[in-house]
Amino acid sequence: MKKKIHVVASVIENKDKILIARRNYGEFEGLWEFPGGKYELGESGEDALVREIQEEFDAQIVIKDFLCTIEHDYDSFYLIMDCFICTLKTDELHLHDHSAIRWIDCKEENIEWVPADKKVIEAYRKNHK
Repeated sequence: MKKKIHVVASVIENKDKILIARRNYGEFEGLWEFPGGKYELGESGEDALVREIQEEFDAQIVIKDFLCTIEHDYDSFYLIMDCFICTLKTDELHLHDHSAIRWIDCKEENIEWVPADKKVIEAYRKNHK
């Protein structure tokens, strides 16, 4: 039986742009994703996401809304990802877990996404036409 991994992800908005980050390790190194990470024992999605963004970017966020839960069946694990729409409280981002970040228009097409994150951008586009 495959391991289930439960994570949180943020779609961080700034005016008409959203933040994406390039992975710098693991199976999906070099692909783009929405920042976030694994739950710790007893955390709510909001608490986990606030902690993860602090750890990954030394940044504070405000969670505006729940977007969706994405499920994706990878070869080696099954992913459940709770996604939230957020804004930044801080202006500066320091990269600890990613090789690059970009602010993109949500309609931008030529992005090499981590597979599950393709589903997140599709859900975001449906809700933000």
